[in-house]
Amino acid sequence: MSLFSLVEDSSRRIHVQVARQIARKILSGELDEGQKLPCETDLCEVFGVSRTALRESTKLLSAKGLIVSKPKVGTRICPRTQWHFLDPQLLEWIEDLEDNQPFLSQFLGLRKAIEPEACALAAINATVEQRKELSKHFQKMSDAAHAINYDEWTINDHEFHKTIFLATGNQFYIPFSNILSAIFKRFLGDSVVGGNFCLEEHQAIYNGIMSGNAAQARAASMKLLADDNQRLSQLD
Repeated sequence: MSLFSLVEDSSRRIHVQVARQIARKILSGELDEGQKLPCETDLCEVFGVSRTALRESTKLLSAKGLIVSKPKVGTRICPRTQWHFLDPQLLEWIEDLEDNQPFLSQFLGLRKAIEPEACALAAINATVEQRKELSKHFQKMSDAAHAINYDEWTINDHEFHKTIFLATGNQFYIPFSNILSAIFKRFLGDSVVGGNFCLEEHQAIYNGIMSGNAAQARAASMKLLADDNQRLSQLD
């Protein structure tokens, strides 16, 4: 039972605090797939919570595909294939992990599969207003890069990429833009540490979209997402 500890007093609801502790142990691999959790009585004692609060936390974890509870059988960790990786709260918990680099590396792989085509579609389908929005954020990115202002860069880089997804004209890109907001900000923030803003690559993406050159926008996005630029290597 040393895996867990008493929940702390905070503005965060008790059952969310409990769920977060359990989720972190699952996501980090400290609790294995198929492993059975301790019984309700033991968990209530170690967390210092009521049975009602504990059951609310297990409902939350079940909804994210992390655990499954069965009467007279108990609660077990679900296989990784059932975890809802695009759930916003699950992404926040992934961010909190001490070692989240494997998740960020896999996220980079997802970006490589999706983002270049999004840039190409944006070059074709972006509206006048979306191009104006893109221009606004790119100018702020350029200013932030020259001033070495990481916070301002991260905010506008996120908005830059979000605008691209919204400009694809494909509604299935919209959830990707919205749901991944938290981890996207974290990923972009990590990638610019040390001044690696990749302004030239962003400039090329911007130029491709603004000129309606889909091939240029796609190629520039692929260059931006190269492992060396992102400071992360792909997982095997």
